Amino acid sequence: MPTFADFDRRNYRTVDVTTGYDGWAPTYERTVLDEMDLGLLARLRVPVWDRVERAADLGCGTGRTGGWLRERGVTWIDGVDVSEGMLELARARGAHTSLHRADVRATGLPEGAYDLVIASLIDEHLPELGPFYTEARRLAAPGGRCVTVSYHPQFMMVTGMPTHYTPAGDAPVAISTHLHMLGEHMTAALTAGWALTEVVEAVVDDDWVRAKPKWAELRGHPFTIAFVWTRDQS
Repeated sequence: MPTFADFDRRNYRTVDVTTGYDGWAPTYERTVLDEMDLGLLARLRVPVWDRVERAADLGCGTGRTGGWLRERGVTWIDGVDVSEGMLELARARGAHTSLHRADVRATGLPEGAYDLVIASLIDEHLPELGPFYTEARRLAAPGGRCVTVSYHPQFMMVTGMPTHYTPAGDAPVAISTHLHMLGEHMTAALTAGWALTEVVEAVVDDDWVRAKPKWAELRGHPFTIAFVWTRDQS
């Protein structure tokens, strides 16, 4: 299978996930647009957000997803992230019921407690997807959903751009980035016991190009993708 290193065009200095997001935290929300992830969530047919009672927000970051869920009527949201810098901002936002510093593959959250497990823009930092989908399955109640939003592998391959940020007065820094083909998601999730319910893709459109004119040559290319998975009732 191809790896991100096969396509990397930037060759930035690379740091681990915790170091990277601690460094990015102060400027993160000024560099991430809602269309990347929250806009895609709004297009999903399922889950019915205001019927979600308990959600686990894995890789919760600054709390953007948690805040979006709270606005749609989800009242119990437990968040997990490896970056203390990001968790500090999530605490300040106040959308989560609880916040924990932990790995998304071993969260320490209660088994079978959530009718929604959600993770946005984190899978590119995981060398393998199996442990994530297995942990999500452990957390989900019977009939629960797992929603993931990811950078589309085609976007990563065409642009050769790692997840990165630019510290003040310094050169860009990449955060450890992995390429996962769509088939890897399918295999890992199905093996963990999930059933595929819905797939929605976002493309670089005119709105994106107005926000980021340098992306004009990418117009029409897929950018992000959302999967909805369902656990059986057993």
